[in-house]
Amino acid sequence: MPQADIRSFFDAATNTVTHVVSDPATARAAIIDSVLDYDPKSGRTSRVSADAVITHVRDAGLQVDWLLETHAHADHLSAAPYLKQQLGGKIGIGAHIRQVQGVFKDIFNAKDMNTYGAEFDHLFEDGERFRIGGLDVEVMHTPGHTPACLTYIVGQDAFVGDTLFMPDYGTARCDFPGGDAATLFRSIRKVLSLPPETRLHLCHDYPPDDRAPVWETTVAEQRAKNIHVHDGVTEADFVAMRTARDRTLAMPTLILPAIQVNVRAGNLPPAEDNGVHYLKIPIDLL
Repeated sequence: MPQADIRSFFDAATNTVTHVVSDPATARAAIIDSVLDYDPKSGRTSRVSADAVITHVRDAGLQVDWLLETHAHADHLSAAPYLKQQLGGKIGIGAHIRQVQGVFKDIFNAKDMNTYGAEFDHLFEDGERFRIGGLDVEVMHTPGHTPACLTYIVGQDAFVGDTLFMPDYGTARCDFPGGDAATLFRSIRKVLSLPPETRLHLCHDYPPDDRAPVWETTVAEQRAKNIHVHDGVTEADFVAMRTARDRTLAMPTLILPAIQVNVRAGNLPPAEDNGVHYLKIPIDLL
């Protein structure tokens, strides 16, 4: 099987990594977990991060077939609609996004929002396969952080979203609506049953002061060194640790703007009669 060419972009403002995955033989590509820049103080968006991806795609002569989300992110806004406008491609996410939409439609009283994923071009089922040029891609449903989390497996490369972080940081939180620590543990064991040499590409890195950001590891390294789920950690151990740790965590800075945009496939809520888009902040609800 041909090996994917992977170019990754780290957004320091949100600690997010966007991956451009392409088939060298056909120049067909997918963009995974894109970022729309957003200033929470002013409410202004910008496209600096997305434009860097666009420049790479055009300079490399790539044709984008897919704009893939590993889940509906709570820490950054997706740039998928902008990238689709500029580069083409279909926006895809896991079919369980319907469950996530159902939760947040009520939280934000979003009357425009449906709960059957119609904002996305494609909803992936567990085990589904598709292609990026000559590259075979397998979809693995890996819930726990959210109900809709996916891992995209492209040969010896797997794009795991927020399910795992670098071994010195551990694993994703499970205290968002629909999250569950036991479910996450089982999802991680599925990922870690891939061949030891499988490269795991992360969506985030939160490095300590003594190292630079890194977003690639391996199954073998995670099984040996991950501080939360190395070999020998039981499900009960993990659930106890994760539950206690999640109680200490603050909400992500961008969770309220990000979620209501990302469950709409990166689209802003409809403009009101003055032509302005507004994001809602529920008071004393969460």
